[in-house]
Amino acid sequence: MRWHGAWLLGVALMTPRPHDALFKAVFEAPAAAAALLRALVPAAVRAAVAWETLGGERGSFVDPRLVDQHSDLLFRAQLRTGEPVYFLLEHQSTSDPAMPRRILTYQLRIWDRFVQAHPEAWLAPVIAVLVSQVPGGWREARAFEELFDPEVLAIAGLAALVPRCSMIVEDLTRLTNDGLAARPLAGFQQLALWLLRDAREPARLLDSFDTWIPAMLELGRTRAGLDSLEVLITYMFRVIDPVNLEALRAKIHSLGSRIEEVAMTIAEYLHNEGLDEGHKKGLEEGLKTGLKKGRIDTLRSLLVLKFQGLGAEDEACLQAASPEAIDRYLQRLLTADSLVAVFAD
Repeated sequence: MRWHGAWLLGVALMTPRPHDALFKAVFEAPAAAAALLRALVPAAVRAAVAWETLGGERGSFVDPRLVDQHSDLLFRAQLRTGEPVYFLLEHQSTSDPAMPRRILTYQLRIWDRFVQAHPEAWLAPVIAVLVSQVPGGWREARAFEELFDPEVLAIAGLAALVPRCSMIVEDLTRLTNDGLAARPLAGFQQLALWLLRDAREPARLLDSFDTWIPAMLELGRTRAGLDSLEVLITYMFRVIDPVNLEALRAKIHSLGSRIEEVAMTIAEYLHNEGLDEGHKKGLEEGLKTGLKKGRIDTLRSLLVLKFQGLGAEDEACLQAASPEAIDRYLQRLLTADSLVAVFAD
């Protein structure tokens, strides 16, 4: 079996942000992003965009203080009238009250870059779309002006002087299976959104699994589809609670031998990877323990040599000492005239 997408995503999922890794792997292709964006923007905007012109753009920016900032996915297209338009496709797995401010910051960076390239042109619209899998739903502000005190904005004429920008929010936790299935997306993209919605709630994932069996079977009919299933199954194994792994394996077993073989290969890979990681951590901990013991033994020998012995309390101090404390004791040993002076913490 080829090991392309799943292996690469498996490496990415070793980061603390496996949900972002899956989202980007699924929607970084312009065709996939276009399908999602078409379903979420207002109808008039959908009709105004020449979607066949959508292409990926660099989404990393550096602010004046040289602090890197990264939008999730950035695309550029043309309106049917010929003018450019940008789409900022963001993903959130955790709540962020400052999200509208972040979006405005990204928009300003995009406009700065645009002006550098087109100093005489009108600014291009930047449409922000947020896909949220935040547990309990997205409860934070959706517009920049919502970050201000309403009583302050109620002052006559003041609200008009405050910048206004908003974002479209696709709240996956509020989306039913029927609502998700109705999205005009390819099977891979639909299944990815389903997993982003449910994978952190094992009971919901297992309950909804049967609903998506036809889509998974259809995806697995082709070699490319099996590669996509590798990605999805890898994500499932990465994020689901270990106590639910056997139940998940039983569900995957119902998909047939071809897909189960994919799952078994992934499970073996992840198991071996876990053993390797555990072995590595064990070696690191053993090395740290060995180095500390060696330094304690050296310090003990020097203390005995200088002060002709070591008491039980002094030995206890040595055994409980942190690496920083051992350094202090070694430095004090050069000038101390008693054991009390060495251990004077």
